[in-house]
Amino acid sequence: MDLFFAHETAVIDDGCVIGENVKIWHFSHIMKGASIGENCNIGQNVVISPDVKIGNNVKIQNNVSVYTGVICEDDVFLGPSMVFTNVINPRSFVERKNEFRSTIVRKGASIGANATVVCGVEIGSYAMIGAGTVVTKDVKPFALVVGNPGKQIGWVSEYGHALVFDENGRAICPETHAFYELKNGSVTKVG
Repeated sequence: MDLFFAHETAVIDDGCVIGENVKIWHFSHIMKGASIGENCNIGQNVVISPDVKIGNNVKIQNNVSVYTGVICEDDVFLGPSMVFTNVINPRSFVERKNEFRSTIVRKGASIGANATVVCGVEIGSYAMIGAGTVVTKDVKPFALVVGNPGKQIGWVSEYGHALVFDENGRAICPETHAFYELKNGSVTKVG
């Protein structure tokens, strides 16, 4: 008996590892060698390519393709129709499967609807990428990035609230009341 749910239209290739309490919805395809952690939700029309690694509690919304070379750590959110790439200079007539570049989405990061993530970048933990953003370079933990090309316009807490830092470089999340510190261009949670 499977410990996960897959809609009857979903295709799951042999050689996948799928954790408990995962839901895989209509017309999605999980390819050979993919690994999906526990308690994930894989929306409609999602493709998870060979050897992709998905952590626990990841939510992948409708119409997302997660290509070989992408790693999503725990608690990642991938918004509807967002896009990953895995080759920097694709051509249909040139074979470049040996040139896939790795993309890492760290714990708790969120990527908004219709965003594009160009391969070879790291999106830091709890970063938030706005809808429609084009990410072309690494994103720091807790950074808020928007636009094309993506530019950092602020900082967010673990719960996704804008952080306003005082003259001492400290901010408080309005929802959890956790403290954050801005020091040398980086944010850390301090309590």
